Amino acid sequence: MTDIQRHAANDRAPPPVRVATIFDVARRAGVSTKTVSRVLNNEARVAEETLARVRAAVADLDYRPNPNARSLAGRRSYLIGLFYDNPSSNYMADIKGGAIRRCQEKGYHLLTEPCEADDPNLPRLMVGVATRFRLDGLILTPPLVDRQDVLDAVAAAHVPLVRIAPRTDPDRTAHVRMDDQAAARLAADHLADLGHRRLGMILGHPDHGAAELRRHGFLQAAADRGLTLLPQHMVPGDFSFAGGFAAAERLLSLSDRPTAIFAGNDDMAAATVAAANKHGLQVPRDLSVVGFDDSPIAQVIWPPLTTIRQPTMAMAAAAVDLLIGDGEPVRQLGFDLMVRQSTGPVPR
Repeated sequence: MTDIQRHAANDRAPPPVRVATIFDVARRAGVSTKTVSRVLNNEARVAEETLARVRAAVADLDYRPNPNARSLAGRRSYLIGLFYDNPSSNYMADIKGGAIRRCQEKGYHLLTEPCEADDPNLPRLMVGVATRFRLDGLILTPPLVDRQDVLDAVAAAHVPLVRIAPRTDPDRTAHVRMDDQAAARLAADHLADLGHRRLGMILGHPDHGAAELRRHGFLQAAADRGLTLLPQHMVPGDFSFAGGFAAAERLLSLSDRPTAIFAGNDDMAAATVAAANKHGLQVPRDLSVVGFDDSPIAQVIWPPLTTIRQPTMAMAAAAVDLLIGDGEPVRQLGFDLMVRQSTGPVPR
């Protein structure tokens, strides 16, 4: 390429795009840069009218804060760590989705760390990650939430922590939860209302506090309705599809098999539907199935699952809010029974 050609090419190149700065936002909104910073950091004591003007200016200018500058100025990394060990990919997809979306809304980023719940080195590893990346806080999911050595190590390192659905020492840290026991009662009442008297249950993972709460709620509701679950109608599960299939096989092979089965989560409930098909049983004509979570799998199988809608994404979002100082240290979210085609009247 000659010099003339090179100059001609440069003449045709588009001008560089100017990136909006915090000063541009302040000028557009008619406020100080400090006020803009307060709005971006979700600090209190900003008038609603001012808040609206700054947000409108941010949107108009497509302003994107520089995370490095923000962290240096506020001694924050704008990074939150999510640690988990859960066999249900559907549950974790909702947890991650809810946390990521809220982090994006608040100008944070999420670092996800799968780990082994029984790893003896977990406290050291977790604190090491939090220190190395200067995380602004940690979110833990079951069963990690109940490891006392982890809680002790995180507390000693002065790392902010929010737990999702803890079983032990719930008031030790900020946490988010739902009433698993009441939700399981609702599932039992639904099956009893349909006329089912021979109920079965696939239990959740024994290391997860929610599994015990769901078992207790389901049994209590059944007892209140004059029903008793036989020992052989309660089988262990682990919240995985494979574990649910093996448990359903045991129940459906019984001579006095249940007419309805409540599974501790949707993965195991979906596996129960698959096991029923293997045994030549039609759901819900021959067997009713109820799950828990209302995860994506609940509506992609046939028939769609009747299930308890756990606000999983909302719980993860609330955990992010608590970490960045937005709200009370304890939040309990509601739930719903989603009645679909996997439950019906007791077979004659």
